[in-house]
Amino acid sequence: MSTPLLAGLGILIPLLGALGVALTGRRPDLREAVSLAAATAMAFTVAALFPEVLAGGRPQLQLLELLPGLSLTLIVEPLGLLFAMIASALWILTTVYSIGYMRGNNEAHQTRFYVCFAVALAATCGIAFAGNLLTLFVFYEALTLTTYPLVTHKGDADARAGGRLYLGILLGTSIGILLVAIIATWAVAGSIEFRDGGILAGRADPFVASLLFALYMFGIGKAALMPFHRWLPAAMVAPTPVSALLHAVAVVKAGVFAVLKITIYVFGIDFLDATGASDFIMWVAAFTLLAASVVALRKDNLKARLAYSTVSQLAYVVLGATLATAMGVMGGSLQIAMHAVGKITLFFCAGAIYTAARKTEISTMDGLGRVMPFTFTAFLIASLSIIGLPPLGGAWSKWYLMVGAADAGETLMIGVLMLSSLLNVAYLLPLPARGFFRPPPEAAGESMPPGAETSAIRTARIREAPLACVGPLCITALGCLLMFFYGDAVFTLMAPVIEASTFTARLTP
Repeated sequence: MSTPLLAGLGILIPLLGALGVALTGRRPDLREAVSLAAATAMAFTVAALFPEVLAGGRPQLQLLELLPGLSLTLIVEPLGLLFAMIASALWILTTVYSIGYMRGNNEAHQTRFYVCFAVALAATCGIAFAGNLLTLFVFYEALTLTTYPLVTHKGDADARAGGRLYLGILLGTSIGILLVAIIATWAVAGSIEFRDGGILAGRADPFVASLLFALYMFGIGKAALMPFHRWLPAAMVAPTPVSALLHAVAVVKAGVFAVLKITIYVFGIDFLDATGASDFIMWVAAFTLLAASVVALRKDNLKARLAYSTVSQLAYVVLGATLATAMGVMGGSLQIAMHAVGKITLFFCAGAIYTAARKTEISTMDGLGRVMPFTFTAFLIASLSIIGLPPLGGAWSKWYLMVGAADAGETLMIGVLMLSSLLNVAYLLPLPARGFFRPPPEAAGESMPPGAETSAIRTARIREAPLACVGPLCITALGCLLMFFYGDAVFTLMAPVIEASTFTARLTP
């Protein structure tokens, strides 16, 4: 089969999977087998594109021509392939995890859940392989609409309120800002194609470039730059597998992926460096990075803390793009991969704790690590990767981002990155510390409020969540370790994307 058709199959397979799930909805075992088969088939299809892209190929497939020179087109390039491979591989583990979580918590509307999940992955693949801004926009909007039912899955007042905020911010920024930026790009450059080196050099002066860049960065609401970040914590009313989808597999990664893709293929690294068009957004990213970490410190609810952690960690990717250096872009690309594996582990752990212990507040989890050792060890490993400590994958992204800041002469940004890592320690490590080193309430001799005795007795009897929940989080935790030793694969894949940069010499190992 030709590789361009494989790009199309990357979108078609999850759509067919969604249809199969809908048709088998009354038979849960078969329905979940169909979902898992679709996830596996998509992962293998996307992986089959790797050899040609690594060899320098760019498979292309035109889906639909709307007007002469205006079409929905797929092009597989290294950055898009990296994103698609991450999303498709993690879909397999998220599907297995969802089976344990949804059954363990007796969630309603499970068929609708798996259908929307599959369609969302089709939209994600469309974003990854978008060959122009129009294609990116169409699939970007499709992802927003298909994940809305997942955010509002529980159907209660909180879920509806969270869904309204989710839809309002994401559609408002994309239609009101991103679409304006795309139209303006067409007017200025006469093209909306993604091209090596960008399409704006020689066509936009520094003021216009700065304005356009700001429109794109704020218009891509899924990147969660402040002040357009509130949708992300609000979406935490969804079931934990949806949170994992939002934070690691699809939605937020689609946002920062779009940031990098537009930076590289619309503006170009050298053009941004020459014009300084990204300087203002660099400071916005730095503020978001630190402010979200401070907010995370104040959250006792585990999912809320992880949500604000994600807002902060996404800003690393935006910061890497705005540094306008090859190393900064490399660091941002690595951050997409490393954060995906680390953050999905943290959310898997949060869901496992809720499934096994019905606990959501960090202050109530004292001693829980002693009876849930696999879950809490995985949380510790993923936390250390997010912080950026070797030998875990997150160390590479933080390293290249700091080198990128040094290349750009942005000493203050190095300080921001170092301070952020310290804040990561402060808001992530208290949970495993409480779980392993603090005694459970009944053993501490503390006076408990009326009714808490029942919770304490139940705490003493807690065991791990179902294997379908614990297995995936152990695998992704192991992935955090493996990505440290095999991070060069991401480096090798991404190097051609920025080889035209004036900083290419710095990329030679």
